[in-house]
Amino acid sequence: MAVKTSKNLRNKVIYQIFTRNYKEGTFKAIEADLQRIKDLGVDIIYLLPIHPNGEINRKGSIGSPYAVKDYREIDPRQGTMEDFVHLTEAIHALGMQVMLDLVYNHTSPDSWLVFNNPEWFYRRENGRFGNKIGDWWDVIDLDYSKKGLWEYQIETMKIWANYVDGFRCDVAPLVPLEFWLKARKEIDKVRPDLIWLAESIEPHFVRDCRKSGIYAASDSEMYQAFDICYDYDIYKYQSGALHGDYTLGYYLHHVNLQEAIYPDNYSKLRCLENHDRPRAAAMIPDEQLLRNWTAWIYFAKGTTMIYAGQEYCDSHHPTLFDSDPIIFDEKKDISPLMSKLAEIKKAPVFAYSSFEAKAIGNGGNVIYAKYEGDSDAPIEMQTVVGIFSTTNMKQSLKVEIPDGYYTNAITGEQIHVFENTVTCNAEPIIIFL
Repeated sequence: MAVKTSKNLRNKVIYQIFTRNYKEGTFKAIEADLQRIKDLGVDIIYLLPIHPNGEINRKGSIGSPYAVKDYREIDPRQGTMEDFVHLTEAIHALGMQVMLDLVYNHTSPDSWLVFNNPEWFYRRENGRFGNKIGDWWDVIDLDYSKKGLWEYQIETMKIWANYVDGFRCDVAPLVPLEFWLKARKEIDKVRPDLIWLAESIEPHFVRDCRKSGIYAASDSEMYQAFDICYDYDIYKYQSGALHGDYTLGYYLHHVNLQEAIYPDNYSKLRCLENHDRPRAAAMIPDEQLLRNWTAWIYFAKGTTMIYAGQEYCDSHHPTLFDSDPIIFDEKKDISPLMSKLAEIKKAPVFAYSSFEAKAIGNGGNVIYAKYEGDSDAPIEMQTVVGIFSTTNMKQSLKVEIPDGYYTNAITGEQIHVFENTVTCNAEPIIIFL
């Protein structure tokens, strides 16, 4: 783990945007919408790659933003460098931060680096450029045994660090950990407060890569250089709980394991959806259940991330390879819920506490989670409890809460606990004790 990583990252909400598919598809379109995003309680706006993408082996009609052609240029379809800088300044003026997607494992086959530094690329046995992951046929891999590549990439980071507050690093475990450690050390000299988010990968992906002789780092290794890692280590169980492949209790067991196997100041990225995963509204079409799962993702220990359009329950997952604008349907707007959850999440208890979750209720279909303040907390902490139903069934629940009257921090409604029992009406509940 990066030793200096702040636990306050657990209070943050990230809003992910793919500029090309956001309204008119430009930086200016995002800038015009910043106040609405701010009102969601967003702290950090994370932009998918803003660079031009390649044409050779292009996927779809436009191509993947992850097939980067030039790390130091702006995709003209999204705007100019001046437009980008103006956007970052507008974001900062509203008290938010900007995170930029870095794609350092590979480039497009026709990238600037291919023509200027071909010796920095991985080659197959036949001497041709290639990639190690089969379905990524629109990119070719970089070779980090070449130290000149390290210097170029770090210098590129320094350029963007003049404008942004964080880097989200694509498939970071496939790039040597030693590179990330050096990069962070060098960037710390010019931007010590920069946030580092690793798109860490699933355990089976790590295992399969290693079995095939491909370098891949685990989450535990990634935490040496990064502040936040994706929760793909347990995504299989989260998705399985949604689809009935795993019990809710089995999923929560793996959530609890994270408290023991990662450093004390770890932060996991909690999300229901992102550009690589199905839309939450498609997986959870029932609005009541979607409200509960949304509340849980905000409540779970870590940094919350939402994908643009999630606040409007958009069930269509936009493709990365074609023009496919997000649908902002105000008839399905759950922004008020998200804003309230973001407000609640700012409480210090969510950063400086031990955390545990379990399945309770009939059939173990309700998440019961609790934060209790750590001894190193900067101020005296309250205990906070969250109750999130994964069924629409009304039921009485046995809870570890003293008898009395409490306020649901989400709705403001009164909650009565009698003989350690509370009635759950399938609405999410958060109680500060």
